[in-house]
Amino acid sequence: MKPQRMRFRLLAFILIGLFALLAAYGLFSINTYGNRWFAYNRNPRIREQKRSVLAGDILDRNGVLLASTDADGTRVYQADETARRAVVHLLGDPQGHVANGVETFQTGYLYGFHATLPELLSVRLGQNDGVRVGDDVTLTIDSQLCTAIYNAFQSYSLTRGHNGAAVVINYRTGEMLAEVSLPTFDPMGSLVYEQGSSYYWNRVTQGLYPPGSTFKVITTVAALENLPGVTDMTFDCIGGLEVASANGTDVIHDFGRASHGSLTLKQAFLKSCNITYAKLALTLPAGTLAKTAANFGFGENFLFRDVVVENSSFATADGSKFSIALSGFGQSELVASPLHMCLVACGIANDGLIMEPTLLRRVTSGVTGTDRDEFLPREYKRCTTPETAAILQEYMRAVCVSGTGTRANVSGMTICGKTGSAEAGANGLTHGWFIGFCADEAYPFAVAVLVENIESGEGGGSTAAPIAGDIFRYLRDNRDRVSD
Repeated sequence: MKPQRMRFRLLAFILIGLFALLAAYGLFSINTYGNRWFAYNRNPRIREQKRSVLAGDILDRNGVLLASTDADGTRVYQADETARRAVVHLLGDPQGHVANGVETFQTGYLYGFHATLPELLSVRLGQNDGVRVGDDVTLTIDSQLCTAIYNAFQSYSLTRGHNGAAVVINYRTGEMLAEVSLPTFDPMGSLVYEQGSSYYWNRVTQGLYPPGSTFKVITTVAALENLPGVTDMTFDCIGGLEVASANGTDVIHDFGRASHGSLTLKQAFLKSCNITYAKLALTLPAGTLAKTAANFGFGENFLFRDVVVENSSFATADGSKFSIALSGFGQSELVASPLHMCLVACGIANDGLIMEPTLLRRVTSGVTGTDRDEFLPREYKRCTTPETAAILQEYMRAVCVSGTGTRANVSGMTICGKTGSAEAGANGLTHGWFIGFCADEAYPFAVAVLVENIESGEGGGSTAAPIAGDIFRYLRDNRDRVSD
């Protein structure tokens, strides 16, 4: 009888333990995914609340009114159509066609779900004429900068009419200053909704692209951290490199089939030599490059407080030497979003520390006018050491002084960057990239620009870098709008 009681007790302890684990997981899930579940567009509780509450206003960091609600409940946006188009993907639209825009992801604030009992009672007693209003949300972005970026895409013949994306982040605080995705649409226009339409797709956060040569930033970090004396080594580039592949042997070429001769690591970075970076990927100990990529967020589930970002992936296709070699310069099956590649630049600029990207600056009660929440900077992760970051800062500065990134350079600012030309799949498309930052204390800003489907023979230096230059020029000339 005694052994049987012991078994029952043991079973009871196991069951209690399982229930405790289930409860802990439930709390973790609610804390981690709760806002994502709550903001789901078909949530019946939200639909009911929208019938009885006037949505709060959305403002940019300078107090520019981006969205408000008329007395009849109609959601209205800025008077200027270009300004509306420039911010439509980060704001979202009333119908929820844009996934995870502020209009949907911040529903809890905008429709008064965080109202306190005294606030609800005051409305019942006649404040605001008895009309319930949601909270006002102030964003970190500068809408004027977003408009300038939208116009920059249209001002160059090589980018006009192309799809693309651009994002600007304060690398000291993580505040997002701009987020622009092309093509756009007018939230107050008559565009007919089509399931899966690229007009509603936020390329900054949802678009996954091969990073191309911008990934050489990460490969360089891996080499510096794992290959002793790599800065003193020389690498020979004769324009082609035969590597064993799943098909037997394949040849890796440099852009334009260039032959660079003998190069140091810094020279290889400056000239963006694919041959050298393929050799580095093959020389690094197995799994090292993937581990370094993970330190920068590849393969992680991004769970930021107020920004939803598609997960980036580090993969080497069939695992052959050829695929591993391709990964050294951002090809194979590597994909990342423009926002993530901007965070890579942020990590280098901020001495190896990546801050969490944030879009919310402040939430104000729609009833009392007092601040309900204020959002402070928060660390995301350390991606490398300050010493390694300093070397990358030097290399990226050289790219903008005398390399492929010169068109991003701006007088009066210390611009550092890396360009990229990324081949996308078997359809022959090439995307132009620029990621970079200003190294001056007065302008702690990082930038990522992507231009889709660029013309044959062009690269990130001729397509994305000029737009980055316009962004840095705006930041220099409008410091009062983008800094506290």
